[in-house]
Amino acid sequence: MNIIGKNVRVIRELEGLTQEQFAAKCNLIDWEISRSTVAKIESNVRRITDIEVQKLALALDVEVSELFSDYSDK
Repeated sequence: MNIIGKNVRVIRELEGLTQEQFAAKCNLIDWEISRSTVAKIESNVRRITDIEVQKLALALDVEVSELFSDYSDK
């Protein structure tokens, strides 16, 4: 359903964040998101809007293009 979910998981794990910690970080940038929503994004169950892609990049402190990179070998 989305192509960036796996990359969100990889980048989040590289930063040493749990899903709960990442959800809290998202809440700090005024994006109300739960741990279960993070899990749904990462498992490609939930669609992501363009605005949410920007918020994910901001919360992960990466460029939007990073979310579309190939992390298949990580």
